[in-house]
Amino acid sequence: MRAALPLAAADVYDAQHRLRGVAVSTPVLSHPVLDGLTGRNVVVKVEALQRSGSFKFRGAYNALAALSASDRQYGVIGASSGNHAQALALAGRLLGTPVRVVVPHDAPTTKVDGVRALGADIVVYDRRLEDRDAIVERLAADHGYTIVPSADSPTVMAGAGTVALELLWQAPALTAILVPIGGGGLAAGTAVAAKHINPSIKVIGVEPETAADTATSLRAGRRTELATVPDTVADGLRHTVPAPLPWEVSRQLLDGVATVTDLQIGQAMRWAFQHLKVVAEPSGAVALAAVTGLDLPPGPVGVIISGGSVDLNTFHHLVATPPSGKEPAVA
Repeated sequence: MRAALPLAAADVYDAQHRLRGVAVSTPVLSHPVLDGLTGRNVVVKVEALQRSGSFKFRGAYNALAALSASDRQYGVIGASSGNHAQALALAGRLLGTPVRVVVPHDAPTTKVDGVRALGADIVVYDRRLEDRDAIVERLAADHGYTIVPSADSPTVMAGAGTVALELLWQAPALTAILVPIGGGGLAAGTAVAAKHINPSIKVIGVEPETAADTATSLRAGRRTELATVPDTVADGLRHTVPAPLPWEVSRQLLDGVATVTDLQIGQAMRWAFQHLKVVAEPSGAVALAAVTGLDLPPGPVGVIISGGSVDLNTFHHLVATPPSGKEPAVA
């Protein structure tokens, strides 16, 4: 007997209502070259064009909007490598809520600068030596903040799930969706929303091969922590263990998890820029990196580019060298 899921389709529709007129309905793009490479129609959902630069805005705003007025007045706190931090900062600014974010010392400068520009207070920690969750819990207890996790929250997952609602409204014939998976909030929300609309649709998570905590956990049948902090260009996906609530959804609803290399991620970023005219960050490009290498059911496939927060030097370094073999190559 399956355990009850921590997220229902009704939660995603509630989030869609809160986000109406606030979040951007991001476009879907396609290109005949990618269709030719895969032998199918590929529809790319560009959350890199979302407010704050990633899908994270949907979950952050939904979480803050769902709080009571008194809780919003006290403020919120969260931990993030950058995108969730930027999303919280923007949501707080829009709703008049004080925001404090705990950010790793090696977070990309462009993301940290974005958080500061939106007026959030930043606490920096060393992910190799300190426990970010312990820092968040201590500060929340000391100041009365409400904790808003980057993934491990029903309201955050519900907000992320609105990506899939939009995608299937824009492209209702999809037979599969490829979605980046880090903490797991986007993958969980996508799976719940997509399978509510079409129970036969396949939802595949994609993560870097060196940060394959969800794939490892699925093979083990339980949440399994990686021995070390992953080394990957996808800075937003350097998780060592799936978050508990998204994991419960993923283990029941995901149809699989694929992994990609850093080289493939860079190639996907290059392809997105050249042919879709989209700047994707490494974490945002992982699903596109997997699209040519999977055995998927016949029919069109949706791919979520989840974010575009990348500094110019990193972007240039990752896309400057053409991949070997035929061009374009995604995976």
